[in-house]
Amino acid sequence: MPLMMLGEKKYYIGMFFKANWYKAEQYCRFHGMHLASINSGDEQKNLEEHIQSFGMGHEHFWTSGTDQAEEGKFFWMSTGKPMTYENWNAGEPNNFQYENGEQEHCLELWNRDGKGLRWNDTPCSFETFFVCEV
Repeated sequence: MPLMMLGEKKYYIGMFFKANWYKAEQYCRFHGMHLASINSGDEQKNLEEHIQSFGMGHEHFWTSGTDQAEEGKFFWMSTGKPMTYENWNAGEPNNFQYENGEQEHCLELWNRDGKGLRWNDTPCSFETFFVCEV
């Protein structure tokens, strides 16, 4: 698998198929990785620039961020640690509830308003691309 060293971390960008949050994590785990955590502005910038470098800056990408354990308390599933750095889109996280009752509990990178790949909470069942890290 083509891993990319960005700063002090190695990443794999899952861009060849879309998966829900659970399948994305399963894929990462099967290959000895986890969905990515983003712990600093530098990590965010490195990852965003890398994704934009191959023309996918407009897509959605799963990270390991979730508040499934307790609403509103996001942490990184990959490490179990609470978030110490945040980069949410304006008005996020908002735990929007859909007509079918599904709520938003998983963190994706998404360039919603042209300001870069910021964070958004979205239903874990949505299928999108993903970022794994070693």
